[in-house]
Amino acid sequence: MHQTGMCPGMPTELLFRDNAYARETPARIVAAGADGVVLDRTVFYAASGGQPGDTGRILRADGSALAVADTVKGTDGVILHRLADGAAPPAAGETVTAVIDWERRHRLMRMHTALHLLCSLIPGAAVTGGAIGDGKGRLDFDLPEPPAKEALNAGLAALVAADHPVAIEWIGEEELDRNPGLVRTLSVKPPRGAGRVRLVRIGAGDPPVDLQPCGGTHVRSTGEIGRVSIAKVENKGRQNRRIALVLEA
Repeated sequence: MHQTGMCPGMPTELLFRDNAYARETPARIVAAGADGVVLDRTVFYAASGGQPGDTGRILRADGSALAVADTVKGTDGVILHRLADGAAPPAAGETVTAVIDWERRHRLMRMHTALHLLCSLIPGAAVTGGAIGDGKGRLDFDLPEPPAKEALNAGLAALVAADHPVAIEWIGEEELDRNPGLVRTLSVKPPRGAGRVRLVRIGAGDPPVDLQPCGGTHVRSTGEIGRVSIAKVENKGRQNRRIALVLEA
């Protein structure tokens, strides 16, 4: 990738990390090439932890727009905004406005939070895999027997109706080491090395409805998820139970 004007050791500022509702931001192009466009700051979520990267547009000063087909992580904390096929990359140093496809992002946020609720309904079971899609998602659990679909649907409906608050907080890595049970996922481990770990807390009570490391984007409260249901429960191995969710509206 051509990285003219890129400052080594300068990661992209991740605005979505503290405000998942930011839909656009002014930004400066640090570098651009075949691998994508690097901005100094972005509202675009880069694919990780089972959540897809955002799509959207990069608006230029001359009024033209570059379609962003995907967003992925580069090296050293850089985010790559991958342009649609055939788009000519802009020049480094240009000032632009980055705009996400909000309707799609919001559906991903609703589903991601719904999957955390599903986790809370199956306490103690390790999560062996998962994926978040546009209006659908799934989690795989290490369970000897499949849980009852009807009970899960009732539990999800109750948690959504209760409109529990969803909040972001941070703890030190040493605190996570003292509480390894916070990590439910075997396939995705929280990133280490920065000295702190981002947690998503659902519910204001003690204990909360759910509390686990997560770098993804979430809605502000469970009521915002809307109608969600279990599409199917499948056996994917001797102790692997796959549970698929769908947003109904």
